[in-house]
Amino acid sequence: MIDSMLATVGKSVRVMLGDLGLATRTFFALMAGSKGLWRRPRLITDQVHFIGNYSLVIIAVSGLFVGFVLGLQGYYTLNKYGSEQALGLLVALSLTRELGPVVTALLFAGRAGTSLTAEIGLMKAGEQLAAMEMMAVDPLQRVLAPRFWAGVIAMPVLAAIFSAVGVLGGYIVGVKLIGVDEGAFWSQMQDGVDVWKDVFNGVVKSFVFGIAVTFIALYQGYRAAPTPEGVARATTRTVVTGSLMVLWLDFLLTALMFAQ
Repeated sequence: MIDSMLATVGKSVRVMLGDLGLATRTFFALMAGSKGLWRRPRLITDQVHFIGNYSLVIIAVSGLFVGFVLGLQGYYTLNKYGSEQALGLLVALSLTRELGPVVTALLFAGRAGTSLTAEIGLMKAGEQLAAMEMMAVDPLQRVLAPRFWAGVIAMPVLAAIFSAVGVLGGYIVGVKLIGVDEGAFWSQMQDGVDVWKDVFNGVVKSFVFGIAVTFIALYQGYRAAPTPEGVARATTRTVVTGSLMVLWLDFLLTALMFAQ
């Protein structure tokens, strides 16, 4: 009984380490294949449009409703202590530090990540990647690299839009509907939000999340079994793995950035 359990655990660890090593090799191969990509920027801009522009609606709408909730819940909490004038500061810090990058990354994994995984997986199932290799075209350089850098570029922009729309949502609920003083809402926000400590750290978070989520999506599609079931499993793994990676990285980055 114990021997069987140890064998099962050992096999799981071996498979996990093998997958981690393969993912690391793929990542460095992707970086090496990106050297000449910037001479053809159209490949990246097309993918930025596909990944970023098509995700814009869900990001903006989600940011607006998150801002609504923050404005409402923040007011009820601050009103107990007579500090409702700090509502703008609460909304802005919550969005720029945490909710903006994190929620955007989770939505990005669910919308753009699954799309990338399915696209690459179907290309593999249709033997298009194999045909490229037969024509001496590296799929990592021609297919994966433009999509990777497009995701890395689009993610911080989408996070900034999410945060900006969220602040607008908090303003609508707090100032226009509840009646918080408009001058206090904006002045408290301007005085309390630091550009480098808060906004810039949020941008760094979104940049890291973009690297992680986009690479996971591309890797899962690239290594998916060339069958409909294999593509479906890879798409599911993209959402699960990407979401867990975002939450783990958020904890790690928060501990490093705001520990002082």
